[in-house]
Amino acid sequence: MPRPALWGLVTAVLFPGEIMRYEVEQVEQARKPGRGSGLRKAEDRLMGSVGGLHCPTMTAESPTPGDLAPAPLVTCKLCLCEQSLDKMTTLQECQCIFCTACLKQYMQLAIREGCGSPITCPDMVCLNHGTLQEAEIACLVPVDQFQLYQRLKFEREVHLDPHRTWCPVADCQTVCPVASSDPGQPVLVECPSCHLKFCSCCKDAWHAEVSCRDNQPIVLPTEHGALFGTGAEAPIKQCPVCRVYIERNEGCAQMMCKNCKHTFCWYCLQNLDNDIFLRHYDKGPCRNKLGHSRASVMWNRTQVVGILVGLGIIALVTSPLLLLASPCIICCVCKSCRGKKKKHDPSTT
Repeated sequence: MPRPALWGLVTAVLFPGEIMRYEVEQVEQARKPGRGSGLRKAEDRLMGSVGGLHCPTMTAESPTPGDLAPAPLVTCKLCLCEQSLDKMTTLQECQCIFCTACLKQYMQLAIREGCGSPITCPDMVCLNHGTLQEAEIACLVPVDQFQLYQRLKFEREVHLDPHRTWCPVADCQTVCPVASSDPGQPVLVECPSCHLKFCSCCKDAWHAEVSCRDNQPIVLPTEHGALFGTGAEAPIKQCPVCRVYIERNEGCAQMMCKNCKHTFCWYCLQNLDNDIFLRHYDKGPCRNKLGHSRASVMWNRTQVVGILVGLGIIALVTSPLLLLASPCIICCVCKSCRGKKKKHDPSTT
């Protein structure tokens, strides 16, 4: 609002500093000759106006504790470094969290070496045993890597499907349907594209009266080149389950197929999935053919026995504690059930 100035003039004052500057100018004018009578009044008015001013004080807003606190950091289980939440990625299925950079490298390595198998959670102690969804993989890897993963995954699905198989012709690459039969029983398959008739087990030309093992040639390297033949010492064989070709140059005779994770003996192709003590190599035609010394085999068995004994001791120690705590657990459960019944009982309200 306008207010009267020193000499009866009306001005619009916006800031206290302008008031002081204006009144000081009036005092200087009053000190000029001919205006001595108003000098004291002007000074009194100036002092009164300065004393009545209330200049606002600018105070910085005190920051809240949330503004001062740093962003929460989460430890990545792959690189063991602390990262902020905006640099982390949470898996949908198991809710495990890792830094995005490590997860990208892990996915690219799993695609190159996994042969299309499902990419599992990188946490070895994940309780939910989560697997990564295709949408998560597509967001974290380049387009060419994701296309490679889809192709390898489809090829693996065809290899593991007993009702589908690939045409063995290199230029055909057609998925052929296989008629239902007993497991391991050869079936005649005809390719719908090139009309080739082949065996569903060994992928060779159809052999009605000959077994697959007798009919299948194996590449044997010699001094004069490569020969075809059969035998237990052949360096290239097929997995008994998925029929993928596997080459063994040296090392242990206990083989694990990289495609289907099946464990078998290299010499007789017998299933070793449940032979944790490797007793298969203690007798029979494969005796002492494991490829390891007797001491290493005994050490492996000792480790397996130690793990089993440790698990048994843990079970024995925890079982009395569970028995002692069972009354408390039962009481807590009964108490919660009674509370729920009281809430739902209309007679108590």
